[in-house]
Amino acid sequence: AVNMGDFKHLVIAKFKEGAVVEEVLKGMEKLVSDIDAVKGQDIESQEMLRQGFTHAFLMTFNKKEDFTAFVSHPNHVEFSATFSAAIEKIVLLDFPAVLAKAPK
Repeated sequence: AVNMGDFKHLVIAKFKEGAVVEEVLKGMEKLVSDIDAVKGQDIESQEMLRQGFTHAFLMTFNKKEDFTAFVSHPNHVEFSATFSAAIEKIVLLDFPAVLAKAPK
């Protein structure tokens, strides 16, 4: 099988007024550090702020199966409930990171 590169899980969120964002972010960090399947995580917030979103979380996995295992992991299931309660609006994108060939 051809290795298509990493699998990415992008979460763009706007937290509710009064949500304890620091607690949610701490929970996210703990979740990521506890589960080996997650290769990396970046947090940024810039362009999408114009759309009213406040945070973006990008998680990287070796393959889609690792992501699937992550989603069903008890720690993730538990954290999702906390996370969802703090969210006003959210966009979720899951995609393989496909490397485009450079033009000749």
